[in-house]
Amino acid sequence: MKQYLDLLRHILENGTDKADRTGIGTRSVFGYQMRFDLSEGFPLLTTKKVFLKGIIYELLWFLKGDTNIQYLAQNGVKIWNEWAFQKYLEANNLDKNLERYSDEWKEQMKEFVEKIKTDDEFAEKWGDLGPIYGKQWTAWKNSHGEELNQIQNAIDMIKNDPTSRRILISGWNAGEIQHLVHNHHHAPPSCHSLFQFMVVDGKLHCQLYQRSADVFLGVPFNIVSYALLTMMIAQVCDLQPGEFVHTFGDAHIYKNHMEQVKEQLAREPRPLPKMKINPDVKDIFNFKYEDFTLEDYDPHPPIKAQIAV
Repeated sequence: MKQYLDLLRHILENGTDKADRTGIGTRSVFGYQMRFDLSEGFPLLTTKKVFLKGIIYELLWFLKGDTNIQYLAQNGVKIWNEWAFQKYLEANNLDKNLERYSDEWKEQMKEFVEKIKTDDEFAEKWGDLGPIYGKQWTAWKNSHGEELNQIQNAIDMIKNDPTSRRILISGWNAGEIQHLVHNHHHAPPSCHSLFQFMVVDGKLHCQLYQRSADVFLGVPFNIVSYALLTMMIAQVCDLQPGEFVHTFGDAHIYKNHMEQVKEQLAREPRPLPKMKINPDVKDIFNFKYEDFTLEDYDPHPPIKAQIAV
């Protein structure tokens, strides 16, 4: 994963210090690209252990078209909890004297997530994040109010018109992004906002445009998620996976992640693992967590950092 470590160094050495909406501040660059040949190994970081279970469940959640954190919470995945919890706190005027990440905050978060898991009515009211990725991928509304499954449309085009240059999936629905803002949803508008597939010589390639990227915490997840999605779609279309190309708009390191980045850069990368996918699954919407097996993963220990919400 030299490409990823090179990105971290590039931001540290060439980035601009900026204010941002979270109040934490970042060092960022605008415009960058990485390429991963999926035949050379599964691009899962080895310089720190990455929570693969969370990535797989999140990807399956997207493909389900789900936007409620209950499914993730019930499977032990915490990636999106803070977005829903912050909305709950503000709506109920519970955030005024509650310091984020304090013991009291953590205890209330724990109680909130447990209730999301077990109380369907509570989850329906407070667990939904609005029209984020799953909604846009599988139920995009056009100007006539019809819902389009962009994932299925892309697969149909890969199978029936593989030379097409129009095999794109967009998470950036401008009208519904306004809805997110106006209705005070805390989940951000799609960061990984557009991706395109291309078939070349029997291999499926994918390029992602990510408008905004938390490089220390988020990008390792994004690389794995889109690499895995490319492998899954290649399988259901009887193709081999090719390259995953990751293109960035604003690529940034948060100021409170700087020490963690330096710790990671001091570590020596290890050989990439291999990802095995159940070959019997031929429908993109039928994959289960048990269909994925990671082999030969030998990472350095995890490095903890707080997400900027």
